[in-house]
Amino acid sequence: MSLYFQPGQIVSLEHGDRNLYAEVIQVVLSRQLYWVRPLLLVNFVQESSVVTDLREASDLLWPINLFRPALDTEVITLLSQVLAKEPKTEPDSTAKQQLNEFVHQLWQAYQNSTQQ
Repeated sequence: MSLYFQPGQIVSLEHGDRNLYAEVIQVVLSRQLYWVRPLLLVNFVQESSVVTDLREASDLLWPINLFRPALDTEVITLLSQVLAKEPKTEPDSTAKQQLNEFVHQLWQAYQNSTQQ
C-alpha cells in the first residue's frame, strides 16, 4: 500500500543521527517524487538535539519512498524552537552547508541500497 502525503503535511527524512523535517509542497506522482520545503535539520547527539533552521533553504525534489510522516509529538517542540525566531533574510551559509551534506550522504546511502 502506498502512502501519499498531502501538501502542507510535515514529513521526515532520516539518515544516521539526523532528521530533516520538511513541508510537502506538491506530490509529483508521475515521477514518484515529493517537492518539499525544508524546515529544520535535527542532529540528535546523546540526550539532546541540535536544531538548524532551514526555512530559507532551497526546496528539494526527493523520492516518495524515502519519506515517513513526522509525528506531532516529535515535531512540535522542535518547530517551536525555530518558529519563535524571526526568519533570516539571507540563508545561513552553515545551514545551507549542513543541508547539502545531509542530502549528499542520504543520496549516497540510497544509491548504495538500490544497487545491492
